[in-house]
Amino acid sequence: MSTQPTLLVTGASGHFGRRVLELLLEAKVGTIIGATRTPDKLADFAQRGVIVRQASFDEPDTLLKAATGADRMLIISTDAVGISGERIRQHVAAVKAAEAAGVKHVVYTSIPNPGPNSPIILAADHYATEQALEASSMGYTALRNNIYTDLQIGSLNRAVQMGQLFSAAGDGKTAYVTREDCARAAAAALASSFEGRRAIDITGPEALSQADLAAIATRLTGKQVTYVPLDVESLIQGMIGAGLPRPVAEVYASFDTGMAQGTLAHVSNAVEELTGTKPMSVEDFLIAHKEALLAPAPAH
Repeated sequence: MSTQPTLLVTGASGHFGRRVLELLLEAKVGTIIGATRTPDKLADFAQRGVIVRQASFDEPDTLLKAATGADRMLIISTDAVGISGERIRQHVAAVKAAEAAGVKHVVYTSIPNPGPNSPIILAADHYATEQALEASSMGYTALRNNIYTDLQIGSLNRAVQMGQLFSAAGDGKTAYVTREDCARAAAAALASSFEGRRAIDITGPEALSQADLAAIATRLTGKQVTYVPLDVESLIQGMIGAGLPRPVAEVYASFDTGMAQGTLAHVSNAVEELTGTKPMSVEDFLIAHKEALLAPAPAH
């Protein structure tokens, strides 16, 4: 007699985690555990049968308790960005807690091409986490999520206002993917029966350059948007001028360098293979959010 596995989602009260819980409930996959620092935020899911456990990536013993009894665990990468080594420490603690609790398979939200040669500053965190999974005794699925299509709304809204899209990505292309498609892929990988080890690129259906994005924005809004390539330092200075601290600006700019070098250009069909549904294109996503593209700039 086959019994359904017990599935654990960490960071479950965040935007991404809540969506994964929702998808797991819709799929009726069996026992679901939601782990969060703030259990109150999951009261609505507790009422729907999700087992809610308090756990913090900064308190490994709480992670161990939360993972006890789980067969498969989703580690959603934390938001401890910009503090040297913090996120690696948190993620490695989660991997060790999963192994100690007897979890058989870990699903982890990573980044494309996270190896040591990546110019993207945050890639090191993901690489260290994948290495920890590799060194463990567990099966794992590293979901190497590309840049969210959702994040393009803000930059393209500004570009529509100004008529110019600034980037240091050169002619590099990016296989943007929606947060929703990443959540669907994560829920499907967590609920799947795959027990081995794999790293898969989670991407949209095509790779687009900044010039492509400018052309789409022009077409959808009727306002001319021109792509203006910058060097990396000019991009960083522009962000500092807009109020960002230099270290944060450098993290953002490193994604442009990654784009320019082609580290985010690979297109896969993993979303469809995992979920049975094709991922949404950038253009379709922007059409669905056209009002946000045309929204007036907030008054300062």
